[in-house]
Amino acid sequence: MNARERILGRVRAAVAGAPDAPEPARDYRTSHSPEDPAALLDLLHRNLAEYRARVHRATEAELPSLIARLLAGHGAASVAVPPGLPAAWLSVTEAEARHDTAERPLTAYALDATDAVVTTCALAIAETGTIVLDATEGQGRRALTLVPDLHICVVRAPAQVVASVPLALPRLDPARPSTWISGPSATSDIELDRVEGVHGPRTLEVVLVTQARPGTGRRRATPAGGAGAPEHRHMQPE
Repeated sequence: MNARERILGRVRAAVAGAPDAPEPARDYRTSHSPEDPAALLDLLHRNLAEYRARVHRATEAELPSLIARLLAGHGAASVAVPPGLPAAWLSVTEAEARHDTAERPLTAYALDATDAVVTTCALAIAETGTIVLDATEGQGRRALTLVPDLHICVVRAPAQVVASVPLALPRLDPARPSTWISGPSATSDIELDRVEGVHGPRTLEVVLVTQARPGTGRRRATPAGGAGAPEHRHMQPE
């Protein structure tokens, strides 16, 4: 018997015969946002920008050219590609695609030398301006979105947009590692001097993929939020 088995054995012995915990009441309000998908998307857009993410809207057909422009605009000569990312998304860019696979993962050195990463997401939460990654298809392992200086994240609206954290949790697999991102990585010292890019990407570009609507315009890219906007990046252990 090893140490792990001894510890777990003591825990099981201590709780043996204890009654099951009652299911907590969940009659609280789970959202404070409108149910209208367009209004919810606008709320997500505003809150993402408030956290200094740069937000864009595009149709599926416009996505490859937009991603190419974003990569070129940041001078990215290389981009990390997670397993399952649609090949068409990078069909226009001149940046070198560096594929990260289970068979041939990018080394720490190669990843550190890569300028950007493009991913999908699991969900986006409108009320908090949060992107949730869970390491599934199109997202890849956590290091892919922590090491490169530029993260371009694609959110499909309205399918991947939820109003609140209570509405997001039931749609996530609790057994999977998750990363919750609100804005680019940032930290402040004791004098509140903000420094970006310390714990993750210095720049977060979010593309909201929407359906084209004849006769209507799309919101243009939103510049970064005002000075002092906070950043939150919560990670659940793998």
